[in-house]
Amino acid sequence: MRWIVGLTGSNAAGKGEVASHLASRGFRVHSLSDIVREAASAEGVPPTREHLIRLGNELRRDGGASVLAERILPRLEAPAVVDSIRNPAEVGVLRTLPEFVLVGVEAPLATRFARTLARARPGDPVTLEKYRRREAQENADDPRAQQLAKTFALADHVLENDGSLAGLGDALDVWLAGRDPAADR
Repeated sequence: MRWIVGLTGSNAAGKGEVASHLASRGFRVHSLSDIVREAASAEGVPPTREHLIRLGNELRRDGGASVLAERILPRLEAPAVVDSIRNPAEVGVLRTLPEFVLVGVEAPLATRFARTLARARPGDPVTLEKYRRREAQENADDPRAQQLAKTFALADHVLENDGSLAGLGDALDVWLAGRDPAADR
């Protein structure tokens, strides 16, 4: 498999689970969030979700909307996964790779909120109201900020993750087995 699979979707939709599943199939996993975490570490900023969103948006404002994807390109060698794609310009850069395909991972709001509560990461919202506000923050109108909905609309394939992990893995395996790289676009 000579593919580079990009992943996009809302917080707690299951992108990390898809990345882990692909890793078990020999894909090397990269994340645009790693670029932001590296910047946070260099600045001594705690890697909470709120700080990472702010810092990622600052990087996009300073270096252009596609800066995170541009920085990850030298690290990519197929087969690979690029997780945490959150801006259409990032997709544009990754689409320069002939083996790239963008997969959107989605799950219902209530399911995603329950997963967020269960994993209890520092800085995650603990009320549904705060969770919705955070999601609004991730769908800015500013083209140099996170634009998850616009990015998700660019997906070549969508995986529904509203059931079990085994079901998600099965759906992913079916897609991989039958995938014609040219058919997704």
